[in-house]
Amino acid sequence: MMDPRQQSPFNALPPIVVALAGAMVAIELLFQAGASGFVGGAEGVGWRLSAMQSFAVSEQVWDWMVETGQAPLGQLLRFVAYPFVHGGFTHTAFVAVFVLALGNVVAPVYPAWRFAAIFFAATLGGALAYLLLFETRAPLIGGFPAAYGLIGAFTYLTQRGLTRADPSRAFLLIGFLLAIQPVFGLLIARNLGWVPDWTADLAGAATGYGMAALLFPGAMHRIRDRLRQR
Repeated sequence: MMDPRQQSPFNALPPIVVALAGAMVAIELLFQAGASGFVGGAEGVGWRLSAMQSFAVSEQVWDWMVETGQAPLGQLLRFVAYPFVHGGFTHTAFVAVFVLALGNVVAPVYPAWRFAAIFFAATLGGALAYLLLFETRAPLIGGFPAAYGLIGAFTYLTQRGLTRADPSRAFLLIGFLLAIQPVFGLLIARNLGWVPDWTADLAGAATGYGMAALLFPGAMHRIRDRLRQR
C-alpha cells in the first residue's frame, strides 16, 4: 500500500478513477453531440431522455417491483447505472472533477476492485435512501451520491492520518456540495424535473465511509480475529 502523503498531485491518476470519470464524460459528450444533431439524426436529440427513462432510479419502478415481487435485471441495473446519466454538461463536469480529485487520494490506498466497491456501494446506498426516506416522483440521476461516497472514504482516511488534510475539510466539502445543489436545480429542473437529492448524497457519504473502513487493508482479518475470539 502506498502512503497518499507521498503522492504528488501530478502523478498519473489510477486507471479505475479515470475509467469511471471518463465514462461519465464520454456519455455526456454523446448526449451533447446527439442534441446538436452531429450524430444519431432525429433520434439523437432524445438520447438523454431515453437514457433517463431506462437508467434513472425511479420511485414508480421501485413501487412496481415491491408490489409485484419482481426484480428484472434490466430494472436492477438502474441502481448502478444512474451515476453515468446527468442533466447536462455542467452537472457532469462537477461530478467528474470531484471523482477525479477525490479518487486520486482514495484509490492509492485501495486496490481497483475495492475502490469500485466503495463507488458503487455509495451509489446503491444513495439510491435506496432516496427511495425509502421520502416520497418523490422525480428521477434520481447523476454521480453525486458516488462522489459523496468518495468524500466519506476521504474522511475515513484523514481520520487515520493517511492524508495531509484536516478531517474537518471533508465536512466542509460536503457542506459546499450541498450548498451548490440548488444551482443544478435551476439549470435543469425546467427540462428534466430534477429536484435536490441531498438524501441520496448524504447516504452516499455515510456508505462510502463505512465501506472504506470495512475494506481498509487488514480490516477483514481483524474482524475475523475478533469474531473467533468471541
